[in-house]
Amino acid sequence: MMTPQFWSIPPSDLTPEKLADKAVTLQKRLSEIVERFSDVRFATSLAAEDMVITDAIVKAKANIQFFTLATGRLHQETIDMTKTTEDHYGITIIKAYPEESDVQAFIAKYGMNGFYDGEEPKKACCGARKIKPLNTALLGADAWLTGQRREQSTTRTELNHEELDDARGITKFNPLFDWTESDVWAYIKNENVPIHPLHLKGYPSIGCEPCTRQVKKGEDIRAGRWWWLQSDSKECGLHVNQ
Repeated sequence: MMTPQFWSIPPSDLTPEKLADKAVTLQKRLSEIVERFSDVRFATSLAAEDMVITDAIVKAKANIQFFTLATGRLHQETIDMTKTTEDHYGITIIKAYPEESDVQAFIAKYGMNGFYDGEEPKKACCGARKIKPLNTALLGADAWLTGQRREQSTTRTELNHEELDDARGITKFNPLFDWTESDVWAYIKNENVPIHPLHLKGYPSIGCEPCTRQVKKGEDIRAGRWWWLQSDSKECGLHVNQ
């Protein structure tokens, strides 16, 4: 039996000049955001795109607060990556935890791993462990950032740099909306940005441990997220206006 070949970090043909232009544009976008809004927050998953934004925020000296969704089901590598990132950049990443009562209510209704049973329990788990903590983490903010890119999935092809987050009544920015996967990795390599260990093990997209797996070479980069559901179910609800 042949050993499966998994996704690996892609090469890039981006010239140093084009990469420099992208870096300058990214920092300019961040600087313009903090000029317009007084309380800006960035939700980082510690994956590649979010590490690029973290690096650019620090280099632009942009007044943006970092936070991460500490769902209680993350890989140990992700938990360790939080500390690695804080130490590398001299920053603090606030941990947004779910309410224990919400988690226990989910378990009572569906079971600990009931999200495997379908879209409804999956949404309920994400609601308790990710969406409600995100809402709490954004209280008082007037803008927030994500690491989304148009190229990531069919649900993100119309993504813009700036949009209104109707669900929370604030502005949302996607500063890497027009970057390719190879752009992201070219930046990481050139700027010596810390890399999440799971990226080196075939994981292009990283979420909670039970809902994320390695992606085979040639598969969609989000194929490892909620793989037991249909391809149109690759969002957890964080980026869906409700």
